[in-house]
Amino acid sequence: MSGPQCCENPPALNPSSGTGHVEEIGGLKSYVSGTSDCKFAVLFISDVYGFEAPNLRKLADKVASAGYYAVVPDFLHGDPYNPENTERPIQAWIKDHGTDKGCEEAKPVIESLKQKGISKIGAVGFCWGGVKVPITVLGAEVDHMSPPELMKQFEEALNAKPEVDKFIKIFPGVSHGWTVRYKPEDAAVVKAAEEAHQDMLGWFQKHIK
Repeated sequence: MSGPQCCENPPALNPSSGTGHVEEIGGLKSYVSGTSDCKFAVLFISDVYGFEAPNLRKLADKVASAGYYAVVPDFLHGDPYNPENTERPIQAWIKDHGTDKGCEEAKPVIESLKQKGISKIGAVGFCWGGVKVPITVLGAEVDHMSPPELMKQFEEALNAKPEVDKFIKIFPGVSHGWTVRYKPEDAAVVKAAEEAHQDMLGWFQKHIK
């Protein structure tokens, strides 16, 4: 989650964006979209720019419209990365927002969703992830963080675990973070992002419903 490419194309954060609303879930302020009486939920783990990114909330709304309860917790506690703050580079910011902490904070969120009657929960993450459950990885061709060569090694490692269902796909001509940090005027990137979104929804349809 470090390096300059991880921070490219910072979004204009907007706490009022999206068609959902913000409420507290599992002790964290969370953007939610969809009806809480749904039996299936999708937990979104944001990138370094946090849960007020409009494209991220737009994606959560898209998932909700497909029949899921979409939840985007503020794992960053109101402290998204600010690239204009030169006194706090990304390496220093990361020290305050480790993935171990995020993993622990996700547990009460998941428990709270279960108490709402939700029976299955999927997760979609940007820069965070793991390999213990069925996983799909949608990567970018132009990505210094996770280049295609590394993705190939990752795929080979997953293939050594036949018990784990997986789907790996590299999208040509796009760069790191394109699925939620695309520019609306860039038609080619928007098309690739929408294709990735459909791949993600297809994966959830396969494993959650």
